[in-house]
Amino acid sequence: MIANAARLLAQLRTIQAAIRDAVVTVCEQQAIEQLSLVVAEQAGDTIFAIDRISEEVLIEHFSVLSQERSFVLIAEGLGEDGIMTFPAGTAPDEAELRIIIDPIDGTRGLMYQKRAAWILTGVAPNRGPLTGLHDIEIALQTEIPLVKQHLSDTLWAMAGQGAQGERVNRITGEHSPLQIQPSQATTIANGYGSIARFFPGGRAELAEIEDTVIDRILGPGSEGRARTFEDQYISSGGQLYELLVGHDRWIADLRPGIDAQMRARGQIFGLCGHPYDLCTELIAREAGIIVTDEHGELLAAPLDVTSNVTWIGYANQAIQQQVAPVLHDALRQRGLFTSQTTKEYT
Repeated sequence: MIANAARLLAQLRTIQAAIRDAVVTVCEQQAIEQLSLVVAEQAGDTIFAIDRISEEVLIEHFSVLSQERSFVLIAEGLGEDGIMTFPAGTAPDEAELRIIIDPIDGTRGLMYQKRAAWILTGVAPNRGPLTGLHDIEIALQTEIPLVKQHLSDTLWAMAGQGAQGERVNRITGEHSPLQIQPSQATTIANGYGSIARFFPGGRAELAEIEDTVIDRILGPGSEGRARTFEDQYISSGGQLYELLVGHDRWIADLRPGIDAQMRARGQIFGLCGHPYDLCTELIAREAGIIVTDEHGELLAAPLDVTSNVTWIGYANQAIQQQVAPVLHDALRQRGLFTSQTTKEYT
């Protein structure tokens, strides 16, 4: 267990608030063309100029935190391997904690002022390089709002203690409780839910899988009526938020499976989700949301910046029982994720 976890959580909330405020200020002052400049290609992802702002604040505040704690910090942009140990000179194996963070999850939407992004942080006791998402005991995510948006939400959880949230008014400074209430619907009909297909390459197959799932569950459509709806929020933290507050009923990010198939054909799919994108899934689980890998098991990816992560989120058990068997059957029929027997749902 993490010692003085409540104090550490409070410190992380302060760090995330500082990152949020710095990024919003820059968005207010700089043009889209400046923020969207590509400054580096690291760890399988593109680093934009806006990312550098959050990284500077991140290093500054975690350097202060290192006066109390030793930890391995894991984030894209921290050198080629995405790892930095604090205090400087500490051997990675001797550090107390592993902290994985995405300073801006949803960079593309934020820098064009299309949609809010999120700061994601997960903290686990240091178990060496094999430390995984399942070891995270503290998770926290803070919304980076659009310039025209005056409200910002923060959600957090400590293992075994449930999920909590707070809403901040950036104009008045007022803090108010945020209700976390995943959908209690028992069917996907007339609700939001989708398979992520953010980028070109593989989108046709992903759409076919989603259509297959909906057809098998709800039957054929009828004129003038939409059976379900979708929302392609290009942020894993944002997708988890949509589940947490009851907006979405299910979400599946299957990009790694499509990537593997395309590579087998000599093609490259492109960008998949990584562990830092899912480092706050503890919050969802603590709120009662069911989050699994492609085989229906707990996420167990290592805390690094390169591993591809497949994940599926269900707002509740009834939605899981409705969607999971059909979804996994559709995946098997297409030869996706067949290396392990998929869990049965009854």
